[in-house]
Amino acid sequence: MSEQLTVPTMAEFMAQGKQPEVLFWVGCAGSFDDRAKKITKAFVRILNKANIDFAVLGAEESCTGDPAKRSGNEFLFQMQAVTNIEVLNAYEVKKIVTACPHCFNTLKNEYPGLGGNYDVVHHTQFLKGLLDDGRMTIEGGQFKGKRITFHDPCYLGRANNVYEAPRDLIRKLDAELVEMKSCKSRGLCCGAGGAQMFKEPEKGNKDINIERTEQALDTKPQIIAAGCPFCNTMMTDGIKGKEKEGEVEVMDIAELIANAQDL
Repeated sequence: MSEQLTVPTMAEFMAQGKQPEVLFWVGCAGSFDDRAKKITKAFVRILNKANIDFAVLGAEESCTGDPAKRSGNEFLFQMQAVTNIEVLNAYEVKKIVTACPHCFNTLKNEYPGLGGNYDVVHHTQFLKGLLDDGRMTIEGGQFKGKRITFHDPCYLGRANNVYEAPRDLIRKLDAELVEMKSCKSRGLCCGAGGAQMFKEPEKGNKDINIERTEQALDTKPQIIAAGCPFCNTMMTDGIKGKEKEGEVEVMDIAELIANAQDL
């Protein structure tokens, strides 16, 4: 069954002489990775349910340049960034929401120096704002009493000090939030940052994602919640490596909320 999702583009809004409340920056993972596409769809379903006027750039969106910059290619990063900034500024974009902390961090902290000044929020912050403003409600539903541990993405947590928004959302599900021994400002990377997502790890005794998965499993969770498509991939690989797929699910916060709302 193919679902019908309403996803307008900035070009369509401009043609009508309108401006959306927020631009949803989908990101490379959310656009092309089969697993991350499910996170994108979950977030869009929530936006549609909450009657949020949003738009995407569609084919006009390019990589923010995060992997290029983090792996040391500043020239390529600036080329990618300036191209995006020209598009965003032409559409007079004011506010951006994204489900990828890498995009979030780059748009928020790197783009101003190149002429791109926007109000950038992570999707967990945006969802919490909808809850606080009464524009969205969630009941615990299927997650009531479930043991959920949250893995802090590096670029959301330690780089931008966003710790509470995702946790508040988990608590709103009436779930039991259990913390790993390395959490919040002491969080451990999933192993995908700094463009490591796109290469094999260097030789060592243990892959970082396995170490992090072990910390998660120590909390005896039923669900490992993530707020980043890269983290989702690394933790899912870790769960497969530990042969725990039948016992533990890895889900993005947006997927938890969408499922709780039966979207």
